[in-house]
Amino acid sequence: MIIHRDYRSASDSIVKVFDDRIEFYNPGRLPDSISVKDLLANNYKSTPRNKLIADFCKSIGLIEKYGSGIRRVIEHFDEANLPRPEFRNISEGFMVTVFASNILAKTDKKSIKNKEKSKEKIVKIITENPHVTTNELSGLTGLSIGGVEKNIRVLKDHGILKRVGPAKGGYWKITGK
Repeated sequence: MIIHRDYRSASDSIVKVFDDRIEFYNPGRLPDSISVKDLLANNYKSTPRNKLIADFCKSIGLIEKYGSGIRRVIEHFDEANLPRPEFRNISEGFMVTVFASNILAKTDKKSIKNKEKSKEKIVKIITENPHVTTNELSGLTGLSIGGVEKNIRVLKDHGILKRVGPAKGGYWKITGK
């Protein structure tokens, strides 16, 4: 955003984060000779708006070459099977919108289900063997010891599980579900 903004404008560069997208707005539209269609087709000659800033960023390795950014962004999104960003001139500036991925939403749901299954496994194992240790739970569930301890803490906080007696020699009691 630093390289591309129009510093003659008093407008701010803005990043807005929503549940389903992130919008990046920068003062300064595309040059009249370049349309969004040209940009997406990589059919244009790069004309840096702020050549000194661009040269500096190139010299320190922040950019590879002029005019390759949009193409590389699209390639990275395609490789990751993510929805392509939207590019558009808006008001006196340029906006890029990056959309949330359904893949990420599915991954979050899957992660939640896995966490719930881990708790269910722990409760089942403790029901069958109230004297089971944290190390044994780790081996039986495939969770790390820290993961087992975290799940036990949640189960205790929800009133499902209680420790009776000392850490050594005590046992687990299922108090509710």
